[in-house]
Amino acid sequence: MMILEIVDMAWRSLGANRLRSALTTSGITIGIFSVISVMTAISALQSSIETGLTFLGSNTFQFSKYPTIINVEGDERYRNRRNIDYQTYLNFALLISDKVDVLCPKLWDGGIQGVYKNRKTNANIELCGTNQGFILANKFTIRAGRNLSSEDVEFSRSVCVIGQQIVKRLFPQEDPLGTQIRLNGKLYEVIGTFAEKGGGFGGSEDNLVIIPITKFFENYGTKERSLNVAVEAESQRQYQRTLGLAIGAFRTARHLRPEDSNDFEIYGNDSLAGAFRSIAGTVRIGAFVISTIALLAAGIGIMNIMLVSVTERTKEIGVRKSLGARRQDIRTQFLLEALFLSLLGAFAGIIFGILAGDGLASWLQAKTVFPWGWAIAGVLACSAVGIGFGLYPANRAASLDPIEALRHE
Repeated sequence: MMILEIVDMAWRSLGANRLRSALTTSGITIGIFSVISVMTAISALQSSIETGLTFLGSNTFQFSKYPTIINVEGDERYRNRRNIDYQTYLNFALLISDKVDVLCPKLWDGGIQGVYKNRKTNANIELCGTNQGFILANKFTIRAGRNLSSEDVEFSRSVCVIGQQIVKRLFPQEDPLGTQIRLNGKLYEVIGTFAEKGGGFGGSEDNLVIIPITKFFENYGTKERSLNVAVEAESQRQYQRTLGLAIGAFRTARHLRPEDSNDFEIYGNDSLAGAFRSIAGTVRIGAFVISTIALLAAGIGIMNIMLVSVTERTKEIGVRKSLGARRQDIRTQFLLEALFLSLLGAFAGIIFGILAGDGLASWLQAKTVFPWGWAIAGVLACSAVGIGFGLYPANRAASLDPIEALRHE
């Protein structure tokens, strides 16, 4: 028989039992969907992190009480650490300020509402107490007005620089410079606005207000607050040397003895991306294991359906053999049927998986991707499942005796 005739007969045999074929392929679809959707979402988020989500400058690293990315604030190891207070920062600045390009303390508070006249923002503004180094350490630029100054910090002035999302909400048709806005009941003069920066992961870096850190302490207190301290080296070539000097100076500022381990965390863009890659790798392994189990279960389902099909079509096989069909032709037809079932499930799983993964990435404002590697791997894996689990039913059909098959009822 011509191979095209065998392919046509295999396809028509599946079409004769559409519901059964659809239910059989659903197992393959679920297995492929689980891995493709997760891999698509992870690849999109990782791409966004490595290309755009670098909230620190390229030569910048940061000291903090807690590790970044993973929420470990409830972990006793980190919660029992001493807070990084403002005096520690001042001690550190005395030791290191002449060796670095930028030195920036940061203290964050969320859920802040902005009010100007009769207009209000949602209570979701991110408020940061900091100094003039913030815009360099965090890659912001000033659109209008001016940045915070060292005098603003020294004299604890009630001034602020606001993001574009706040400008659009509170000043739709008015110049914000020189006006006074109220943030959680405290008045601040707007001295500058940030250029639009965008955001990711469901958040926006344009919904931000910075004020002098001394005014932050004055208005919102110091109890149970721990600073982050950003440090920027003069150049990429000086990065490692500056990092070593800064760690030593920070240990001195914390009054640690030589034998004491660090009671603080250090991270930069590389470590942020590395932490995410580590988490993503674990998620990928979990998705791979789940999809493998699902595919094995689906393969058993394919084998079962194909054995039922062989039993139902025993007389048909006998007729075909009596008319000259070879064992190889029968085997090829049943293998193709099993392969078609697997591939139909694979393509459906890939399509739904990519739509789900990229849909999640779009919702989190990350770049969408098409995981070519995983899609090809999924097709190959499903082909192997179809052929592997379809081989026994195909051999069983091919080995039927034509005389006995013709007598079968």
